[in-house]
Amino acid sequence: MSVEFCPHFTMEEELRCFACKQFYNNPVLLPCYHGICLHCALNLQQPANHNAASSANNVNVVITENAESVASGSSGDYQESDKLSILSETDSGVVCTSRPNSYVGTPNGVLFPSALSLACPICHKVVYFDDNGAHNLPKYRVMQSVVDRYGELRNLTLKCQLCEQEPAKDATVMCEQCEVLYCDSCKESCHPARGPLAKHVLTEPKRGGITANKSKDGKCPDHPEETLNMYCMVCKMSVCALCLMDSRHTSHDVQSLVVMCKAQKTELSHNLQQLSERAKSTTEFIQRLKGMSDKVNENCEEFEQIVSAQCQALIEAIQVRRNTLIECIRQDKEVRVRALKEQVTTCTTRLQHTTSLLQFCIEALKETDSSAFLQVGTMLISRVANTDHSWHKEWTAPRVSPHFDLTLDDKSVLKAIEQLNFIQMKPFIDGEERVPAAPAAPTIIPEECSAENNSVTIAWQPPPHSHVEGYVLELDDGSGGDFREVYCGIETICTVDGLHFHCMYNARVKAFNSSGEGDYSELIGLQTAEVAWFTFDPILSGPGLQYLEDNATVTGEGWEHRVALGSVGFSRGVHYWEFTIDKYDADTDPAFGIARIDVTRDKMLGKDDKGWAMYIDRQRSWFQHAGAHEQRVEGGIHVGSTIGVLLDLNHHTLQFYVNEEPQGVIAFRDLYGVFYPAVSINRGVSVTVHTALDAPSDTEET
Repeated sequence: MSVEFCPHFTMEEELRCFACKQFYNNPVLLPCYHGICLHCALNLQQPANHNAASSANNVNVVITENAESVASGSSGDYQESDKLSILSETDSGVVCTSRPNSYVGTPNGVLFPSALSLACPICHKVVYFDDNGAHNLPKYRVMQSVVDRYGELRNLTLKCQLCEQEPAKDATVMCEQCEVLYCDSCKESCHPARGPLAKHVLTEPKRGGITANKSKDGKCPDHPEETLNMYCMVCKMSVCALCLMDSRHTSHDVQSLVVMCKAQKTELSHNLQQLSERAKSTTEFIQRLKGMSDKVNENCEEFEQIVSAQCQALIEAIQVRRNTLIECIRQDKEVRVRALKEQVTTCTTRLQHTTSLLQFCIEALKETDSSAFLQVGTMLISRVANTDHSWHKEWTAPRVSPHFDLTLDDKSVLKAIEQLNFIQMKPFIDGEERVPAAPAAPTIIPEECSAENNSVTIAWQPPPHSHVEGYVLELDDGSGGDFREVYCGIETICTVDGLHFHCMYNARVKAFNSSGEGDYSELIGLQTAEVAWFTFDPILSGPGLQYLEDNATVTGEGWEHRVALGSVGFSRGVHYWEFTIDKYDADTDPAFGIARIDVTRDKMLGKDDKGWAMYIDRQRSWFQHAGAHEQRVEGGIHVGSTIGVLLDLNHHTLQFYVNEEPQGVIAFRDLYGVFYPAVSINRGVSVTVHTALDAPSDTEET
């Protein structure tokens, strides 16, 4: 099979040694199937104990991998391999998976205490040798053959393998014994022609070194006179007829060398065909990408022009608006100046008349004839007095101010400019109108989210580069159940009231526009208060009541009962609160309990079916609902007394306490829905509510 080299894409990366970065020279094959120059392997090999610690922690060490490979065959094969001699000089034509102990052993073990080891420079797998070291590795003959042909095709010059400078000098000789290429300077310093090296044969540099001779091409390394003609399927190596009689291969599956070579070449050709198709498609894809790059540049220039035109239009709109504002200022200036001129004219005329009168009066005062002066004196006095009294305010104060009491409100425009940004459009489809894409997911702002009492507040940021027409906020049921929509609008913050106490609510938000809905944001969990705290709510309550102490105290003002409601409602859990009697002057019956949001506000609590109450006087109490009262209980109240209300919505009951003692049995049962704390009082009564209290421990049901 001939080898052709593409003029545009070379395979030099495959032909260079990972260690020395030069073209392979006399390469050998490691058990991990990575190649390396023999000279590089000899330089990299180290005493086995140097790599023992690292190899113990590496699950991919060659010894483990190959033990598993051999274990896939019969146990007898492994035992036979284990009986082989360890590393003879000719035992170098196999990889680790064929005979795991041929050059894999325990470093510093009893087999060869002075063993050597070599870590692959690519995958770092470690292989162990006897004293012969890397010379035991099989020659990578295919690589050497390809490198030779490639070098001849490209007229490449062999480089010295010992030069430390970059690039290395051209090699001038090769030692057949050392199998190393030398330049003239390195030959003199590293391979002198005296001493033990005097008998070494130096030849002209050639690729493949001494491995190119025919004796190594098809002859068995263990039996030099025999030709390799069979292939051991277990050891993954070529063998001769004499090797088959060796105990190493007697029970192994063997095939004809020619047949196996043809089969593997066929398989490789098939795989190469598939890979070639992928490479072809990748080449076409690269051309598409290059074409897209040109299109990107073209579209970028067009888009820049559009954005520049839009910004210029905004600038022109600002210029037009500026001219309008300047014109308004100038018109205002003209009005002010005209008013000042008119005032100057009026004042000047008035001053001229006044000055003329003054001068005439002064001359009249010079008159010596009393009779003549008295003839006009009364008239002059009247005119001067009238002129003084009629002196108008505008003659002493300007009609207009010289200051312009205006300012330009540019905050909204500046904010709009700061928010001026791109929005994501749907992918371009030829012939279709470009519309904004569905928005991305908003981002929850945890530091601005909070839970207070039985309400939660969620804040979020708009998704960047998205056109948003609104948001949908969803909450679960506080117990990890289904989500439900609680808000839909354009705001980016929302407070949800009326939730259950002592529950963890999960919230999420999504944005939408005309193209559809975007993804949900990440969930945020908010814990409502374990116990409720509240005050009276003047808005929910009836008229005729006065509130003090941050709405914690309520006082009746009229003779008729008025209902005051708490600021929160309950639908689940156990809740307890108390009222203290601050004022109790009149002979009246205040009522304490719970109510619906639509309870009648101008009647005693419990007179309609929206209220459940206990009304009490100085001696006794009754329970009342829908106008019916029952269960009279002895014991009344006075100033300083406490009334406790225990609402147990887990068992749907209502119970009352007076001065921390139960006031009768459970008052009401079967309570379902939302209930608000409530009290009804009239003139002469003042109470204060205390919340977030623990329920009494002596609760009993009779």
